[in-house]
Amino acid sequence: MNQFLWGLGLAEEEAECCDVYGLDDELLEMVPKPVLAVLFLYPLTAESEAERLKENSTEKDYNKKVYFMVQTVGNACGTVGLLHALGNVTSEVRLREGSFLDKFYKTTASMDPLERAAYLEKDEEMEGAHSVAASAGDTEASDNVDTHFICFSCVNDELYELDGRRSRPISHGPSSPETILQDAAKSLRK
Repeated sequence: MNQFLWGLGLAEEEAECCDVYGLDDELLEMVPKPVLAVLFLYPLTAESEAERLKENSTEKDYNKKVYFMVQTVGNACGTVGLLHALGNVTSEVRLREGSFLDKFYKTTASMDPLERAAYLEKDEEMEGAHSVAASAGDTEASDNVDTHFICFSCVNDELYELDGRRSRPISHGPSSPETILQDAAKSLRK
């Protein structure tokens, strides 16, 4: 994920992804600070799919300051999760001027979630970077994916779950940049 982000324009000294080995307080303390966002990979189950479909069937408005996009490209949940993570902290990290990420966020800032997805679908640079990153991993890519990435981000002191397979961000209540990791862990435990 780091090579992918750095290759698309995140300055290397600005931020990097690291593994979280568990949700226990001692393991959370091992995570370097500050934490800008939390990506979570989980197995898809009948229960998680039923919850997602239920949430998608209810039309609710959400805070438009939250950078959110739907996922319309298959096997791209990690990419969408990373775009959610950075899209909500663009004022806190430096993107290389003229890089893919710099252009992507500037171009999509005023778009709605579906327009952002359509823009991403058409972008050949992202498609190429996604293919390179996917082939560099330790596991073989497959169309029979049974896991999914989501992102937790703190926007205006509120914790949001950002899942490109949902129709909108899900609020998990108050949070802060200092407590995002613990707040996300608490939500994940539930």
